[in-house]
Amino acid sequence: MHASTMRLGVAMVFCSLVMGVSSEGWYSFFKEAVQGAGDLWRAYWDMREANYQNSDRYFYARGNYEAAQRGSGGIWAAKIISTARKYFQGLLNQYYFGISNHGSESMESTRKAEEWGRSGKHPNHFRPQGLPEKF
Repeated sequence: MHASTMRLGVAMVFCSLVMGVSSEGWYSFFKEAVQGAGDLWRAYWDMREANYQNSDRYFYARGNYEAAQRGSGGIWAAKIISTARKYFQGLLNQYYFGISNHGSESMESTRKAEEWGRSGKHPNHFRPQGLPEKF
């Protein structure tokens, strides 16, 4: 990764952080962000535990939905984590697997599910039939 790309990424994260905190206190914002990150982590581990075919969009939507329910800090954390996941997944595909455009349709449908959840829409829209009620 080039230094200029890294600086741009850090600047974008910092600017989005400042924009998110401007309307409320730092403590509240960071608390929501940490809790939102925990929501995304829990959804990810539930997805791994469920190991259920075609359920990934549901779990991505659910994690983003639960994070968004925390407030602006949760929404911020969900955006940053989702963006970082897509970026690193793209790097992994390109440099490790040697595939430059692998799964672009899948990544687009995942992005839509994440945005669906962050917008406050219920994630059950993406819930596959037969997924155990535990999830």
